[in-house]
Amino acid sequence: MDKPIKKKPVYYRYRWHIISAVAFVALLIYVGIVASGGRRLRTDAENLIIGEASSDKFLEYVDVEGVVQPILTIRVNASEAGSVDRIIAEEGTMLRKGDTVLTLLNPNLMRDIEDQRDEWEKQLITYKEKEIEMEQKSIDLQQQTLQTTYELNRLKKSYSLDEEEYHMGVKSKAQLEVQRDEFEYKTRSTALQLEGLRHDSAATILRRELMKNDLERERKKFERAEERMENLIVRAPISGQLSFVKVTPGQQVQNTETIGEIKVLDQFKIHTSISEYYIDRITTGLPATITWQSKKYPLRITKVVPEVKDRSFDIDLVFSDEKPENIRIGKSFRVQIELGQPEEALVIPRGDFFQTTGGQWIYKLNESGTKAHKVPINIGRQNPQQYEITGGLQPGDKVIVTGYTTFGDAEELILK
Repeated sequence: MDKPIKKKPVYYRYRWHIISAVAFVALLIYVGIVASGGRRLRTDAENLIIGEASSDKFLEYVDVEGVVQPILTIRVNASEAGSVDRIIAEEGTMLRKGDTVLTLLNPNLMRDIEDQRDEWEKQLITYKEKEIEMEQKSIDLQQQTLQTTYELNRLKKSYSLDEEEYHMGVKSKAQLEVQRDEFEYKTRSTALQLEGLRHDSAATILRRELMKNDLERERKKFERAEERMENLIVRAPISGQLSFVKVTPGQQVQNTETIGEIKVLDQFKIHTSISEYYIDRITTGLPATITWQSKKYPLRITKVVPEVKDRSFDIDLVFSDEKPENIRIGKSFRVQIELGQPEEALVIPRGDFFQTTGGQWIYKLNESGTKAHKVPINIGRQNPQQYEITGGLQPGDKVIVTGYTTFGDAEELILK
């Protein structure tokens, strides 16, 4: 006996058609929603920061962290080689210029100084001996000249007497000529002796001057050698704080070796690093400020290191007026470096929207403040507190500046 076959319901037979129709209707609804304004998102307004576009003074500046350093750090070097005998000043000691830091020992230097002293004393004795010899020779020449002059004068008188006797007929002409020849010879001999005395005097003066110069050179050598002994006492080259001493008693140090550092604490500087993005805009003389206990302190850039390391470069700033009380080396401050003069501009507060939108768009509120829509914007300059708006907004427009990581791709925000 045949069993009757039950007919299947109509919806079952046309199930695929129904599913397709439903999907098509859903698609139409989705397209309609997108075409009518995109996805909407409800969000709590209390969790958002809303800023207002306004015309205000815009100052472009860089905000960085700087560290207080001494205005000057001087290395303490050994002027003479030797072994460390005693360390007088400890690390952290406040020194005045000329105070003793440590003392060195150098036996070889002491022997060299003794040899130099002996050489100088020998030169001094030799100089005295030769000076006495030259004095004695000069005296002998003067004595000989005096004797010759005396004999010439005596011969002159005798020759005058012979001339009178010749005219009286007492002496012959031959006798007179003999006397005249002797007188002329003695006259020329005396003149030569006087000329020799003058030359000897000049030569004596020259020899004495040369000997004196030699003696002076030896004396200076000895004094320089004694000064080297003074260099075994290492002194502070400037007033300041001894930051460290890196030698120990008995250690051998070489000439010009650094044995410590002194920090000058009369004034301080602030050292910081800035992104290479600003390297063409940072120059010496630019103003800056720090804020400490609600008070601003002005600074200026005094040094820019043009070398870029790890995508940044270093600068130094000094206080151009008063500085904070109880300032300490190593203390950190936030430094605002001004890159220009304040200018009138349309600005909005900074927020995390820039990281999400790249500064291409922002959520702008309607007049009632119940909704916010995406609007394209153009951002110009920026500082740590503001963005300059060059297009897309008008003064008085209110915008959402935070919370963009939770908005997804919503075209419209409904604020609760």
